[in-house]
Amino acid sequence: MARPVRFHTQVKELEAPETYMGEGFGATSLEKVLGLARKNSMWPLPFATSCCGIEFMATMGSHYDLSRFGSERLGFSPRQCDLLMVMGTIAKKMAPIVKQVYLQMAEPRWVMAVGACACSGGIFDSYSVLQGIDQVVPVDVYVPGCPPRPEAIIDGVLRIQDLVHNESTRRRNGEQYKALMESYGIQ
Repeated sequence: MARPVRFHTQVKELEAPETYMGEGFGATSLEKVLGLARKNSMWPLPFATSCCGIEFMATMGSHYDLSRFGSERLGFSPRQCDLLMVMGTIAKKMAPIVKQVYLQMAEPRWVMAVGACACSGGIFDSYSVLQGIDQVVPVDVYVPGCPPRPEAIIDGVLRIQDLVHNESTRRRNGEQYKALMESYGIQ
């Protein structure tokens, strides 16, 4: 009988922000501290409709344990979450619901499209299936696959964390971000 292969990810040690040290004190920028805090305390909101949702459940289980990366608390209320994870096939009738959930999330918010269906419509090139959620909300990270393995979902979360950590606190007040939101009909 073969032994199951365990997935082990190297967990990076918490990196302290660049600090100016003196006798009895340390000083850094507020932006770096906020980036570190946001990165390690993501609250995902799973919007799962198909088989990608099952893979996400496996990712949250003890074998892969997404909670190692600061995403242990799943929220099912958009007002409490900052990472929208859209997984699976999204019908065109569901598109306004996805957008409404996105709009109910507080800023700053990020979006991850998980699976081929959420990224591009997958194998369902039909009149009723949305050909990618980026038609209704801006997407920060795409996780391809049909369905993607839990390792790929973990990699997507790590990429979101890198975006969050390095994002300027002023980016969302910039003209480029406002133009992006206006292109989606979001004020």
